[in-house]
Amino acid sequence: MRRLASLILLALAPTAALTACYDRGVNNPSVVTVPAPATLTSVSLNGAIYLSWDDTPYLDYQSDFSHYAVYSTSYDLDHNLCGTSWAEEGTTVAPAFLVGALTNGVPMCFAVTALSVDDYESAQSPLRNDTPRPDARNIVLYESDTLGGQQSGFRFWLDANNNGQVDANELGLVGPSGTGTNDFVLTDSGGALWLTPQRAGVTMQVYGSTPIADLTDIDYAPDSGYTRGAISAAPLWGYVFQTTVGQYYMYGAIRVTAVGPRYVILDWSFQTDPGNPELIVVKR
Repeated sequence: MRRLASLILLALAPTAALTACYDRGVNNPSVVTVPAPATLTSVSLNGAIYLSWDDTPYLDYQSDFSHYAVYSTSYDLDHNLCGTSWAEEGTTVAPAFLVGALTNGVPMCFAVTALSVDDYESAQSPLRNDTPRPDARNIVLYESDTLGGQQSGFRFWLDANNNGQVDANELGLVGPSGTGTNDFVLTDSGGALWLTPQRAGVTMQVYGSTPIADLTDIDYAPDSGYTRGAISAAPLWGYVFQTTVGQYYMYGAIRVTAVGPRYVILDWSFQTDPGNPELIVVKR
């Protein structure tokens, strides 16, 4: 479910149970010799989704286990429903799979089954929805008194055409601090560097209460706690930004990897699906 700019609504996990998405042989409990994975997690990537699950079907049934099959279908974020037309993404013997060639900002639903050496297929794992989003690493910003502020501003995306359509050429741009169109600007105050929201409607907050190991440690964007105030840039900490486009909120995240005397280096991600708070990882 999308977060509206006028009312914040939390995205929920799909709960509808579907029948096995593909039946090799006779899908009968009396002949299915391996169970389905009990868990399924995902990581949102740029044009891809990384899936992983528990390896119990192999670990506990090694003499009967053959491989896993991975399936995908559409996902309706507004109504919290997976589609009914499943396609096989591929098979693997490992408890992980990278689904590639996906379109950023388009929600998807996934499931995994286990197959026996006799080619009987288990029921589905728990369903998992996720949405790929663009990202980039090692972006350098200089504080606004350096280089005339020409590389001090950053914006995740600007709806330059005012049509709600995300242009890849408008994503993750570093620019002059004085344009007024940046999501935030790197400023110097009292010898410290600060992330300062600039464009109207942009708010931010620190993610969590401790440094994070990677940008992918950030999961759903929080539903409250945002501020227009500047926040100190600290190495290894994560930050989440909330912007407003039409009736929806949109979300971006950064992780500051290094802080120098006049610059910061950061990684960023941005969810191009309006109202979707899903930035990186989905866990249940």
